Amino acid sequence: MRKVLISLFAIFAIMAKAQNPFYSEFTGPHATPLFSQITNQNMAEAIDYGIEKARAEVDAIANNPAEATFANTVEALDRCGQDLSRVLGIFFNLLSANADNEMMEISIGASAKLSDYSTSIILNEALWQRVKHVYETVDRATLTPEQQTLLQLCYEQFADNGATLEGADREKYRQLNAELSELTTRFGQNVLKELSTYKIWLTANDLEGLPESSVTAAAEGAAAEGRAGDYLFTLDQPVYSAFLKYSARRDLRERFYRLYCGRNTAGEFNNVEIMARIAEVRRQIANLLGYDTYAASSLRHTMAGSVENVYNLLNQLATAYREPLNAELAELSQFAAECEGHSVDIQPWDYSYYANKLKAAKYSFDEEALRPYFELSNVVKGVFGLATRLYGLQFVPNDNIEVYHPDVKAYDVLDADGSFVGVLYTDFFPRASKRPGAWMTNFAEQTIDAQGIDHRPLVSIVMNFTKPTAETPSLLTPYEVETFLHEFGHALHGLLSHCTYTYTSGTNVRRDFVELPSQFNENYMTEREYLDGFARHYITGEAIPQELVDRLIASQRYGAAYACMRQLNFGFLDMAWHTITGPVADAAAFEVQAIKPVEIFPAVEGTMISPAFSHIFSGGYAAGYYSYKWAEVLDADAFALFKQNGIFDPATAQSFRKNVLERGGSEDPALLYRRFRGQDPTIDALLERDGVKK
Repeated sequence: MRKVLISLFAIFAIMAKAQNPFYSEFTGPHATPLFSQITNQNMAEAIDYGIEKARAEVDAIANNPAEATFANTVEALDRCGQDLSRVLGIFFNLLSANADNEMMEISIGASAKLSDYSTSIILNEALWQRVKHVYETVDRATLTPEQQTLLQLCYEQFADNGATLEGADREKYRQLNAELSELTTRFGQNVLKELSTYKIWLTANDLEGLPESSVTAAAEGAAAEGRAGDYLFTLDQPVYSAFLKYSARRDLRERFYRLYCGRNTAGEFNNVEIMARIAEVRRQIANLLGYDTYAASSLRHTMAGSVENVYNLLNQLATAYREPLNAELAELSQFAAECEGHSVDIQPWDYSYYANKLKAAKYSFDEEALRPYFELSNVVKGVFGLATRLYGLQFVPNDNIEVYHPDVKAYDVLDADGSFVGVLYTDFFPRASKRPGAWMTNFAEQTIDAQGIDHRPLVSIVMNFTKPTAETPSLLTPYEVETFLHEFGHALHGLLSHCTYTYTSGTNVRRDFVELPSQFNENYMTEREYLDGFARHYITGEAIPQELVDRLIASQRYGAAYACMRQLNFGFLDMAWHTITGPVADAAAFEVQAIKPVEIFPAVEGTMISPAFSHIFSGGYAAGYYSYKWAEVLDADAFALFKQNGIFDPATAQSFRKNVLERGGSEDPALLYRRFRGQDPTIDALLERDGVKK
């Protein structure tokens, strides 16, 4: 009887495996996943299966009786775990873009298992000795530049993550990593869960100043919940930012601000203790590895290289932009007083409102007036068209590729010669199952396997644009168009990758280099020659008038000092959390002190940045938020060459493609940049672009 039971169990296991789409290559066009066949349970099971299979593959590498070589150790490590990568590429992307409560619960357990798996690799002594042997004995002249980079990264991955630890320190490291994984997962989920709870009900008397698009969307939202005649607002980013920019009701602006900036500070989804513990656990891990702070450990493998270099940049920019910021705020205060007939003490919930009005007064510029010229389908053509003009790429809709939500579209991306480049998914609109913000990610990375087959990437860009209404299509603000260009730049970095190894392909680059392709694209937003190609009125088809383009260009520098100082707020706060040398007892006071050097407005009681600061506490930018400004220096410097040679100059574009977009992290980014630019970057182009330096 026991043998019969064992046989039945084996049969059921085989049947389950056959029914799980993750246990074999995806069968959609270009090896795309068939989302309709994927269940949460499939993903949960496939993660467990993938971890166990990857463990076996790692053990085989570690216990290989042959002498350790680059091929049988370092290269083999990069190529193992493909079954695990297949499911994780789907699971975590859906968790951000189309999650439900069951997925969130699965992710907590999965994150702990994945942390334990990753730690088990790093602390595998036999494996470490093999990697170390290759690192110390291989003739680097026999390796390609990408292989040399992979070897260096592999060695550092072990050395910087506990491989050199022994005894109790090893176990402590494992425990801290597991705790950190759970904490960061909970932090991110709390941000998403609390945001979805906000429903702000207003009446017709509360709508003064709001644009028609906001009012219509709020009316439709209320009607959908059975409250026709009322108006439903949320704290989704497009809704919140539009309300603060346009609402004439100062009391309601303050209410929205306090709600939005008070998120995750109390109640069921409180992140205050979680974030403080995240920072402390990171510090303890760094201490185990021999570093005073997490930032000191993390920054060694960035372009910046050190805490000192990061603060040098942040302080240099803070000094350069402080006087222009003071001038901006003084002008704004005077303008607000003229508008109201009395002095106005500008508060953070006032800035967008009066800044928008002042911009309109100075430049006759109103973002809402530009919306009709940025209808989403036209913008898609314009953004895709930028890649066509620069790099010869074509984007062909492919309805045979399954998508994970009806809002999503899929495209075949083809090169100028018709060869297949990759698949691009676009996901534009907010929903309860999607986290706020905008991002690019991969369902599958580009790699070249051992047989020389180039596996092209499956790339996704996800945003939260203004949704269409019953009367109008989705009409974007210039800011939303700029966001699209930004994420599309990341997408091109992934799509155009031509690397051998997963660990070095696409956007797998040093953190302060990764924003160069995205922020570079943003420069085109105010280029008349570019805008004239797609910005047309969605009803009349009229090209955007030169007058509006000129106003857009003239207003580009308006508020540049405020925008820079706001980014520096985030950068200083991030560095403060990750240069702590002991536990933080009072997070609110700590935050106030951290951003003092770049303070714009005095702290508002009951509000904080940190508890909803997903970038640094759950999004991979710990001790790295400065990289946005670092990359701005790079992108301004890079675009200066295009301005010099012509913004669509083929030779300059091909150099950027070949030396930056295609090379991923296969070589030192400073070397890649110098090959493109012919020199190291300077901050001059950024200061000139922002009007800080003439």
